[in-house]
Amino acid sequence: MKGSYLIGRLLSAIPTILLVTFFVFIAIHLVPGDIVDIIQGTQNFLTPQQMEDLYRQYSLDKPVPIQYMIWLGNVLKLDMGISMRSGQSVAQLLVEKIPVTFQLSIMALGLSLLIGIPLGITSAIKRNSPLDHSVRFFGLVGLSAPSFWVGALLIVWVSSTVQNFTIFGYVPFHHNPVQNLQVMFLPSITLGLMIAAQILRMARTSMLDVMSQEYIKVAKAKGAKNRKVIFHHALRNALIPVTTTAGIQLGFLFGGTIITESMFALPGMGRMLLQAVNERDYPLVQGVVLFIAVVIVLLNIAVDILYTFIDPRIELS
Repeated sequence: MKGSYLIGRLLSAIPTILLVTFFVFIAIHLVPGDIVDIIQGTQNFLTPQQMEDLYRQYSLDKPVPIQYMIWLGNVLKLDMGISMRSGQSVAQLLVEKIPVTFQLSIMALGLSLLIGIPLGITSAIKRNSPLDHSVRFFGLVGLSAPSFWVGALLIVWVSSTVQNFTIFGYVPFHHNPVQNLQVMFLPSITLGLMIAAQILRMARTSMLDVMSQEYIKVAKAKGAKNRKVIFHHALRNALIPVTTTAGIQLGFLFGGTIITESMFALPGMGRMLLQAVNERDYPLVQGVVLFIAVVIVLLNIAVDILYTFIDPRIELS
């Protein structure tokens, strides 16, 4: 059943990926200017013949739908193209940048789970207590505060209060683990606080719903200890909506790290995407969008499979 389910989900995801890449391809071409305009700048040093040659070289002389079909045909041949700006392979650039974004996303999600789940469960158990009100206020602030504002506050506060703490200057983990974790800590907190607030609210709501179910009342009536009721009976069912939220947010992190990576000067995929859009580097933009779309589809499938481990009663069909 799982094998046929996976095949069905993967096949059904293909039209979604195609639509996403097509609409992004159209949208980036609607932005005024192209790579030739950027190369020429304000100096107008290119002759009409040179401009025509550049348009032909980059296949920009063809209609946009034809350009998309050419790009799609190359992707089907496992060729994601060449960056118009750097001349490097798009696949090679992705391989270089993905580890940074992956580490940032995993650290941010991990911190959000460590913060959000315990606070959400505690808030539900201590419903309407001062602790519950404090936790809900924290969740409201976390949802309302934009990430660039949180990041700016963290940079100012840490740089003025903590000595010898490395904020900028990315170093790969295998080169210097300590400096790598220092550099990645603040960006992870910046992204993780907002997600922690969402997970907190979801965990609290889900836990309150589960605690009101009849089987929980029966377990309490039979004399089961409160700790056992919470962790053995209620928690597993309460984690299902939290798992959904975490999976969605991980996909969001892969595509939503642009501001944070730019703010902390991290050489990740989000920052590269922003530069590619500014430079009208169409193959690079499409390569990043394709990767993000595939990751989100695979994460959704992984979350569905994870449901069966959290609750064996759930069957994939």
